[in-house]
This record gives sequence, structure tokens and C-alpha cells, in this order.
Amino acid sequence: MELVFSWIKRQFTNPQVVILSGILLACFLIVYFLGSMLLPLFVALVIAYMLEGAIHTLSRTGLPRIVLVIMVFSLFMALLMLSFFLLIPLLLKQVSQFVQQIPNMVDQAQAMLTQLPERYPRYVSRELIDSVLSGLRTELVGLGQHIIAKTVDSLIGLITVVVYFVIVPISVFFFLKDKHKIIGWITGFLPRERSLSVQVWQDADRQIGNYIRGKAWEIFIIWAASFAVFSFLNLPYTMLLSLLVGVSVVVPYVGATVVTVPVVLVAYFSFGVTAPFWYVTGAYAVIQLLDANLLVPLLFAEVVDLHPVATIAALFIFGGLWGFWGVFFAIPLATLVQAVLTAWPRARHHDGQVASVDC
Repeated sequence: MELVFSWIKRQFTNPQVVILSGILLACFLIVYFLGSMLLPLFVALVIAYMLEGAIHTLSRTGLPRIVLVIMVFSLFMALLMLSFFLLIPLLLKQVSQFVQQIPNMVDQAQAMLTQLPERYPRYVSRELIDSVLSGLRTELVGLGQHIIAKTVDSLIGLITVVVYFVIVPISVFFFLKDKHKIIGWITGFLPRERSLSVQVWQDADRQIGNYIRGKAWEIFIIWAASFAVFSFLNLPYTMLLSLLVGVSVVVPYVGATVVTVPVVLVAYFSFGVTAPFWYVTGAYAVIQLLDANLLVPLLFAEVVDLHPVATIAALFIFGGLWGFWGVFFAIPLATLVQAVLTAWPRARHHDGQVASVDC
């Protein structure tokens, strides 16, 4: 216990550490207690990070920043409107078609299960199959009731989407246009001597920015590649499944594992255990391998590599704190934690004696 108090006393006698700890604590409390209310601003901030990369690249042309902001933001709004009027209706149509096919898939699964006792009487009994089917029916009934209950809240969800569609783009524009003013306003509340906090901010800002922009490109590339492959192989619900595959890269390891289930199931119920089924599963496996071994190293070369254990721990911790959005932001938050640990002052040891803490 004495060692703990000694470490705390040694660390927090450094004013730079106190300032950094206060900033981190304030940010955590704001996100924890006000995160749901400020969610549109966080979404806008992520989009602004993505667009900032394009603005930084185009700044080499010598054009004023306001002109670059208007150009990039206009392109972003054009893509947003295109997706709203073309992509979203197509996705809703495929989701509706998929839901309508669920009873047929259940019937096929039931027919397949009822044949197992005849084929493998030593391993599968009729009682086991009846129990499985009974549980499946119960789950489907509960799922139907859940969908009906959620339908009541659909109007609120629609209003939320409309609000996001208005507030988020406006926030993105002003985040880009007044970036330096906003940063200056925030830093005006901080002490002037904050070299350690500035070091952490610069490191985290660079890495988080690179991560968000790299992840956006990864989603787009995997989505486009999956769409092209699934279309070529005539897999149903191509847009829906390819979008799921693209978005799955947001959650490392877990996302690809979860999305494998619908891809394989749709391929099985569409083609059976035939050559097209193996083509789909093989192509999906190749996409995942190329993503992990080629695309990720290329896109995230400038981002500090996190150990897989640290990545999984971040998913559990931040997902437990903030649910879906905690999982979505788990890697940037883990990167921030790593930047703090890297910049945190360490005591120097000389001849077995502890010297003063670095600033």
C-alpha cells in the first residue's frame, strides 16, 4: 500500500500530470453522462475527421481553406443525397425481401433437421430434434412479437433520422470551417503550461485521424469488392450482404465472424451444397484474408499497432460503457489510451535511486 501512495505522490506532484488527468477526467464525465445527447456531434466529428484528410491533401493546390471546405463538403452532401435516395430504398427493399424469405428458410432447416435421425441414428435422436424445433419455434414467435413492439417506435426512429440528416451535416460544415476557432476556444479554458497534454493531443489527433480515414476507405473498398463478387456469383441480397461485410470491419475480429453467418446461410439456402455455394464461401474467405493481410497494413501503416488482446479488451470495456457506439469508437479510444501511456512521465532510476519525474 505504501508503494501505491508513494507512486501517486510522486506522479501527481507534477503539475503537467495533474492538468492531463483533469482534462481526461472531464472528457470522460462529459461523454459518460452526456454522450447520448451529444451523439450527433460525435458523429459529425467523425465525419469531419474523414473529410479533413481530403482538405489537407487539396491544400497543396494553394486554394484558401474556405474554398476547399466548400468543395469537399459539397461533394460529401452530393454523396449523402445519392445514398439517401438510391441506396437506402434498395437496402430497405432487400431487407423486406429477406424477412419474407425467413419462413421458407425455416421450413428448409426443419426438413433438413428431421432427416438427421434417419441418417445418423447413433448420434441424433428424434427427441433431440423435436426439442430443437420447439425451441426454434418459440424463438421465432418471440422475434415476431419483438418486431411488432419495435414497429410502434418506428415514428420516433424516423424523426431521429430526419434530425440527424439535418443536424449532422450542419455540424460537419462548421467543424471544418471553424476548426481553428473551435480548438482555440476550447484551449482558452486550459492552463497555458500544458506541454504534456499538447503532446498527448497531437499524438492522439494524428493517430485517430489516420485511423478514422483509413477505416472509411477500408469499409468502402471491402463493400465494393464484396458487392462485385456477390453480384458476379448471383448471390441474393447482394447490396445488403456486401454492406454488412463492409461495415463489419469496424469491429475487428468479431465483426467478420458475425457477418460470416448470414453470408453462409444465404448462400446455403440459395444454392444448397453445390459448386456456387463453395464459390461464395471461398470468395468471402479470400476477401477477408486480403483485408487482414494486405489492405489493413497498407491503410494503417501510420497508426500505432494495437495488440489483439488490447483490441478485444477495448471492445469489451468501451462496449460495456457505451453500448454500440462504445464498440464503434473502441479502437480510437484505445489509441487515445495508448497515446496517454506513451507520453506519461516515467521516473528515472540512477544507481537504485528514483530521480525526479520527467515533464
